[in-house]
Parts: sequence; C-alpha cells; structure tokens
Amino acid sequence: MNYRHSFHAGNFADLVKHALVLWLLKQRQAAGPVNVLDTHAGAGLYDLTGDATRSREAEAGVARLMATEARPPLIEALAAEVAALNPGGGVRFYPGSPVLIARALRSVDHYVGFELREEVAGLLRDSLRAHSAARGEIGDGYELVRAEAKRARGSLVLIDPPFERPDDYLRAAETAGAIVTADPEAMVAIWTPLKDLETFDGFLRRLETATSSPTLVAEARLRPLTDPMKMNGCAIVVVNPPEGADAAATEICGWVAGNLGDVGARAEVWRT
Repeated sequence: MNYRHSFHAGNFADLVKHALVLWLLKQRQAAGPVNVLDTHAGAGLYDLTGDATRSREAEAGVARLMATEARPPLIEALAAEVAALNPGGGVRFYPGSPVLIARALRSVDHYVGFELREEVAGLLRDSLRAHSAARGEIGDGYELVRAEAKRARGSLVLIDPPFERPDDYLRAAETAGAIVTADPEAMVAIWTPLKDLETFDGFLRRLETATSSPTLVAEARLRPLTDPMKMNGCAIVVVNPPEGADAAATEICGWVAGNLGDVGARAEVWRT
C-alpha cells in the first residue's frame, strides 16, 4: 500500500495525526522555544479538488469532521484551523503538517520540513512562504533531521513517511532512536498506518530495540485488521510523551474511531 500525502489528504488518519501534533506542539511551547522537524513534509497545503478526489477519503474524514457540531476540544482545535483556511465555507483546502505547525509558531519557534521529491519540495516552499519561522528543504529527511536535532535541545520531531519503501518501518525506528540517544529531551512522534498486527508489532519491536525512552502508542482502528491491503486504522507512537498525552490521545483517537469507523471500530492508547 502506497501512502502519498496528496491522495489521502484530509482522511481520518490525518485527523488523528494533526489533532495530536497540534496538542504536542502546545505542550512543548509551554516549556520554551521549540524546534520542530518534519522528515516527510509533503506539499504543506492541499487542494481537495485535486488528487484527493481520486481516493475520496477526505469525504469520509475532514468533510464529516466539519459537518459535525459536537466536537471535543482537541478535535475542535483542528476544525478551527481548517475553517481558517476556508473562510468562504466548505472544505476545499486542508493543511498538511507544515502549514498547520507554521501557523502555530511563535517568533521564538522554528520549523524545518524535508521532502525528498523535488517537485513536492517546491510546493512545500511555496506553502511556507508567508511564515518566516518555517522553511522547507529538499533531501532525505531520515538523515537530515538527525543533524538538525543536534543543533537544538528538546526538538519536536515528526516522522511521517509515505510507506512506499520497504525499509520505512526500519528507518523510522532507527531515526527515532538516534534522535533521542543524541538528545534525551527530544520528543518524537511517528505516524504509521495500521494494516495488520504483524507489521505493526514488528515496528514496535524495532523501536524498542532502538530506544528505551518512555513511549506512548495511540491507535485508531476503523475496522478489524484482517485485510493487509487496506489501511484499517492508524497509529501515532510518541517517544518521550509529555504529561497528559494519554488523555489527549484517548480523546482524539476515541472521537475518530467512534465517529468515522465501522461497526467494531475502537481506540487503544497504551505504553510500551
């Protein structure tokens, strides 16, 4: 299964990821200036009348989010960001992590997002042009975030690969381990699809080998993990989670699973 940002922008997995990333950023900002690093930034901003129409996943994700009136606080925070990008109403534009984070930065904060594909890196730079504290760079994010993380203590790192390459799970785990080994104060959030338990368990074992730091696992399962060709859910794995992360992840994953999932959908939040 390939997972390109532009085809899946605004789907249920983006809602989980972006609502939790917004919350993590606020927690880190409360402690001082923040250096945010993003291994697979994508284009930064998505027009849902483009590639996303082919998958129609935004219709079952952000469109349903914005049509819902009763939203818990952390889901409402994401909805407010989406609404701000669509002042005329509707849901044409959806913010990827770069724009979402850039809009929340203070003058003392910084964001660097990496994108391997040159054409997408150009779109990333364009989407961040109005944000002086944020920049997009072309290159291998797995390698480049390690160097960037060494320049500032306590970085917030987002590892969000498209899982097009067979070694993405391995490199994600190794990169997270290298970052927290070099900087024990760093917080690393890793997004993964949930296709089958064997793949996900293997990733968690690799991560456990790479680091002994406290780790939170937040899952939103929209359907049973019986068809490995489908994205049956998603997970955010947070290394060095802040206080309150369990409750925040439970609120977000619980809402997504309960409102967007099939019969039997569920959320699970636990620590390794």
